[in-house]
Amino acid sequence: MAALLEVRDLTIEFTTKAGIVHAVEGASFDVERGEALGLAGESGCGKTTTALALMRLLPYNGRIVRGSISFAGRSLVPLEEASMRAIRWKEMSIVFQGAMNSLNPVQRVGRQIAEPIILHEDADSDVALKRAGDLLELVGISRNRLNDYPHEFSGGMRQRVMIAMALACDPKLVIADEPVTALDVMIQAQILDLLERLRRELDLAMILISHDLSVLADTCEQVTIMYAGKTMESGKTMDLFTDPKHPYTQGLVGAFPDIRGPRNMPEAIPGDVPSLISPPSGCVFHPRCKFAFDRCSNAEPELSELAPGRRAACFLYPEVTEVPGRSMPIATR
Repeated sequence: MAALLEVRDLTIEFTTKAGIVHAVEGASFDVERGEALGLAGESGCGKTTTALALMRLLPYNGRIVRGSISFAGRSLVPLEEASMRAIRWKEMSIVFQGAMNSLNPVQRVGRQIAEPIILHEDADSDVALKRAGDLLELVGISRNRLNDYPHEFSGGMRQRVMIAMALACDPKLVIADEPVTALDVMIQAQILDLLERLRRELDLAMILISHDLSVLADTCEQVTIMYAGKTMESGKTMDLFTDPKHPYTQGLVGAFPDIRGPRNMPEAIPGDVPSLISPPSGCVFHPRCKFAFDRCSNAEPELSELAPGRRAACFLYPEVTEVPGRSMPIATR
């Protein structure tokens, strides 16, 4: 049986005054029904752009250059805007990053949650508002707050309102773009627990986007690591955490302190994400990679399958078993 969402070779560019921005190149992944997939990587790696492309919400200067997006057996890339509008919120929805910027500050939250119900289900206002109250209670907010404005809610409660809005029309897939950014740690945990509970209760598929691997650890079954618009590694979440293969994934995991290990400072990845207008030749990560050798700067590694469901784009796999100039095989880390 085909996956609910199948993305193949998705490539996205933006036209700017400075040149062509190669925002996403060759992204491929599946999301099964009821499954949670995490998209991880530093800021500027193409995670949000990928999400906007899935919803066909790219800005005017962005375009899908090649690739396919299949949702529930239907190809989304060729669809006209009217056809795509019928799918948004009804079949797939998104929780945007920054709830205060996503909510209309001069409209009551109940009306904002009810709007997609009125548009997509042809419901009258009373029915839609009753459903909006049910959704607020589903995410842990009293229905008595339906007539409140966004500024009357805390940051965590506004994020809950956004989640309620995303669930308004019973979608099959919800994309959550940095849903806990700018929230304190306790509220982050509450929002993540809420998303996990709703996913299991409603049998939702979910794409959770974050630059923080710890956010994905207990929520997602699969994780795709992106860097400079390209996929570096993908596989089961616990495999990536316990045995990261790509040097970039190793760097991300190593940047977190281990409370069970020695009290050492975590090691940061040196350097910055490169310009997507003029990315480095060869492997885009090689200027920051401590294992890089000549081939890395001259050729681009393909995303190769290391084991069933486990892929990495690195010349260390499978052709090279030892790092030049080193005696330790990198495959055993």
